[in-house]
Amino acid sequence: MQHEAGLPAVLAGPILRKVTSDRVTIWMAVRAPARVRLELQPEAGPAKEYVLEPGTEELACLSAGASLHYLLIDVAVETPLPPETWISYRLNLMFEDDSEAGWQDHTVWAPDLTYSGAERPGFMVPLRIKSLLHGSCRKPHAKARDGLVAADRHLADRLPGRDTPGINEEGWPSLLVMSGDQVYVDDVAGPMVQALGETCERLGLRDETLAGLETDLPASGHALHAVGDMLYRRDRLLPKIDQNAKVFDVLFGGTAKPIFTSQHARNHLITLAEMLAMYLLVWSPALWSDMPEFQMPDGLSEDEQAMYAQETEALKTFVEDLPAARRLMAHLPTAMIFDDHDVTDDWNLSLAWEQAAYGHPLAKRVIGNAILAYAVNQGWGNRPESFRADLEAPVRDALEAPGTDRHDAAIDAILAFEAWDFQWPTDPPLIVLDTRTRRWRSERNSHYPSGLLDWEAATDLQAQLRGKDAVLLVSAAPIFGVKLIEAIQKFFTVIGKPLMVDAEYWMAHPGTAGAILNVFRHRNTPRHFVILSGDVHYSFVYDVELRHGQPDLSGELANGPEIWQVCSSGIKNTWPEKLIRTLDFGNRWAFAPRSPLNWFTKRRGMKVIPRKPVGTPHGQRILNASGIGLVELDETGAPTRICQLTAEGKTVPFERRELEARLD
Repeated sequence: MQHEAGLPAVLAGPILRKVTSDRVTIWMAVRAPARVRLELQPEAGPAKEYVLEPGTEELACLSAGASLHYLLIDVAVETPLPPETWISYRLNLMFEDDSEAGWQDHTVWAPDLTYSGAERPGFMVPLRIKSLLHGSCRKPHAKARDGLVAADRHLADRLPGRDTPGINEEGWPSLLVMSGDQVYVDDVAGPMVQALGETCERLGLRDETLAGLETDLPASGHALHAVGDMLYRRDRLLPKIDQNAKVFDVLFGGTAKPIFTSQHARNHLITLAEMLAMYLLVWSPALWSDMPEFQMPDGLSEDEQAMYAQETEALKTFVEDLPAARRLMAHLPTAMIFDDHDVTDDWNLSLAWEQAAYGHPLAKRVIGNAILAYAVNQGWGNRPESFRADLEAPVRDALEAPGTDRHDAAIDAILAFEAWDFQWPTDPPLIVLDTRTRRWRSERNSHYPSGLLDWEAATDLQAQLRGKDAVLLVSAAPIFGVKLIEAIQKFFTVIGKPLMVDAEYWMAHPGTAGAILNVFRHRNTPRHFVILSGDVHYSFVYDVELRHGQPDLSGELANGPEIWQVCSSGIKNTWPEKLIRTLDFGNRWAFAPRSPLNWFTKRRGMKVIPRKPVGTPHGQRILNASGIGLVELDETGAPTRICQLTAEGKTVPFERRELEARLD
């Protein structure tokens, strides 16, 4: 299939990924392989220039079709870059399909990439983290505005005329941490499905054979998009467990139910091509500029027509905000880790779910495709060296031959991969957990939720923490969550229906709960923990302390670590307001500081003190507002200010109430 002429040169990016004083990593998606000339200009110091050829270690290139090629710039810097200093950069590209045009920089392919008054984008090498931005759960067709716009505003306010030397960089964030659900492949708007089909065709993405997957699917991915009556009805194609199979008997009372349990799986993505296209459309405005107008297809029910109209309006607003999202990620080193919606709802929730999903060819293909797309678009930049050594070959096989034995072998390889977690050498160090594939399966009942971290991973974490004074720990799900909501999840687990309430929380599995709490109790554990989380679609902050310290070598009780659980979720997603108020009130009533119910929780050895988001009514502790979290740290790694920058333009601080702390 030939691609359409006139495609944008850069389809997505540049996205800054892992950046250290001696290495710079940048991800891009482009229409054709290209040579790259990277210019780095520290504010005070000599310029550096690197000319890179595609297919080398410094410029890896992966091709997914006629006009979709991924570049990962991973340059070793011979003279260390100065920390805490502004470094502007210029990316010049020379495309193989248009070498006569010569070198082209962002002024050609992304003129809105820079902030007002600046000629080039730039960054600072993150060394001592003074502040960072973090969040999760960015659903394009959610009604709320995009929280990445708030993050972009935050940078713009701190960067007036950046090419003028001597401007104060105080307050410039060191990192952007995205802790899950960067894309929703299981909950997709109808007009987005149409845009994905258009994108796959324009870019000439390789077709994926779907024959032989034990379901009544069209023959291929292209045929799937050509079928006229599949919008909002893809769930009919997704695999179900036979009603006589025992694996789901407890969960669903013996009836045939889908493996993919999202309430919104009617447009669940299936093929590798459409999952790759999704990333392009949620990270960049480039392919939207000449996207055909959304046209409501024939054959939709009245409810589907109303949903399509609502989703269309929400997507139009989302697309308007995409230049801000692209600009933000071009200026901040960005760490990313998956959560369930990056792959599918309830991903690896229990052993029973895993047995059902990985035992069905189509389910395994869908999950494998989502993880492959994650690897290319997110995981690659977290640990470039691991990707190069262990994943580049199988990922290349899948991209070159989707639907073949090479593709299936690549999925086997990627499902066996156990190095999605990562650590960046910042101060405090950023340690990002994989709470999706390193799970501790329940020994009591295969239908019970798995632990979010297995024993081996918990042991590895404890070793990583040894000797550190402070740490930034990223866990997709909060380690210290809202107790009432966890109690509800526990109830549904006991009656055999954990999938109904997404019963995925740290305290759900005794082994994992004990392991992570022992990490905090260990005498050699860091003095300061800042836990960054998302997943839940609301935001809150807890101060956490040990009720009783651990004895030191002299036998005296030593003070335990100071722990801050900071949850910012979602970037573009919220709960129904009345429901969240009810749950917030119930939690404050049932688990007040002096409530005896606290002694029935696994965290009874911890003192958990909720902070109040300033300006929320009725004493709420939960903030239900799309946006981005901002955490500012002192020189010891302790937070001095925690707030939420809302998509509507408000700054909501989370303040510790000293009265509550004394009462607890």
